[in-house]
This record gives sequence, C-alpha cells and structure tokens, in this order.
Amino acid sequence: MGSAVAHAIAAEPDLELVAAIDPSYEGIDVGEVTGVAGSNFPVSSQAGTIVENGVEVMVDFTHRDAARSNLEVCAANGIHAVIGTSGFTETDYSEIADLFTRSACLIAPNFAIGAVLMIRFAEMAAPYFDTGEIIELHHDAKVDAPSGTAVSTAERMAAASAIWGADPTESETIAGARGAKGPAGIPIHSVRMRGMTAHQEVILGTAGQTLSIRHDSIDRSSFMPGVVLAVRRIGSLQGLTVGLDKLLD
Repeated sequence: MGSAVAHAIAAEPDLELVAAIDPSYEGIDVGEVTGVAGSNFPVSSQAGTIVENGVEVMVDFTHRDAARSNLEVCAANGIHAVIGTSGFTETDYSEIADLFTRSACLIAPNFAIGAVLMIRFAEMAAPYFDTGEIIELHHDAKVDAPSGTAVSTAERMAAASAIWGADPTESETIAGARGAKGPAGIPIHSVRMRGMTAHQEVILGTAGQTLSIRHDSIDRSSFMPGVVLAVRRIGSLQGLTVGLDKLLD
C-alpha cells in the first residue's frame, strides 16, 4: 500500500511526495524502494521526518499502534492525516478527536469508491429486509478481523433498521460457525486467503427473496482515487472525520 500511495501521489501534478517512513527500508532511496521515478530522498524510520520535510498531509496504511504514534506527531505539528489503517476502537476515535485541534484527520475503513457505495447501498436496503449477513474476504497478510469495512457496514445497517430476525441456530457443531455477532446481531464472517485483495458481500433476505451486494478490489490501485481525493480535500475538514463518504457529493 505504501508503494501504491507513493506512485499515486507522485503521478498527480498538484501533489508532491516529500517523505516516506518504513523502518524496514531506512536509509534506502525512496525511488529504489517504491519504483517512483524522480524521487531521490531516503526512506526514514522516524515519524519526526514528516515535520522535518515539511509534510502537509500524511497518509498512513500501517498498524493501529504505529498509526496512533504517527497521529500524535501530526496533531502536535498541525499536519493533516489521511488514515487507511483499521482496528481503531471508539476510545481511539475519541482520543484522536481530542488531539486534532490544529489540523484535520480522516480515517476511512475503505478508500475504494465502490466499497463506499456498497456500504451505502446496504444501508439503503436494510429497512426492507428481515435478515442480513456480511462476508468479508482479504489477503492472508491482514492481521485484524473483521475488517473495518465490515464493521462499518454492519453499523450503518443496524442504524438504518433496528428490527432483524432472530438467528434460528440452537447449537454449533464447530464453535464460531455462525460468525461473529456485529451491531444488531448481524453476523460477520471473515475469510483470509492467498490470492485475495479486499472483497465483501452483503446478503440480505426476506420472504421469497434475497439481495446480494458485492464489491471486489482486485488490485490496490482501486484505493488510490479515494486516497488522492482525501489528500486534496482534507484541508476543508476540521477535527476527526470517519468515512470517505463525507467527501463525496
């Protein structure tokens, strides 16, 4: 994701890639690491580099703990933050909101425009169906489950309709067979598999019919238009914003 973001930013004439942080590649030229031509600064291992290099917007696709540390640096120095890292809790959101008084922070569970639309469509359909389940499928290097996109989808569906049919299951031959219970008891099933990138299907059912809403990110390039949009428009936001849909018309 870091390399994909670097390419996306460098390709835009109104944006400039000025810093990169990854402890695994410290000291190596960013062009050598990412393949971005024309960039000739070394990758750093220190978050303070974003201050030293005059970064105006930081893009973070790391892990929750690393992102929290990077966000503290951004907030303290008035730097905007665009975050694609998942796993944040409600407590995290509250603390991050308190931090960002001089700049803005956008945290999005998914930067693919199609995924944002999928969540919206599921939210719109929820009041017309009695049951719903979410299946999210990701690559085998994703360390958290369920995905932030799946949780966000369940939250939006639950907010749109509080009445859901009870699960008829009385016993599980194998524990967890019915998945995790999300908001309003909506089951969420997580798949981690080689060959996957990021995929999600929402299945809704009522008497005599079902509706399936599915989105597939085949390649990480699917997230880049959303990332670029967020980088360009985050200056119009204040404090903490959760969800890319806040930037879409």
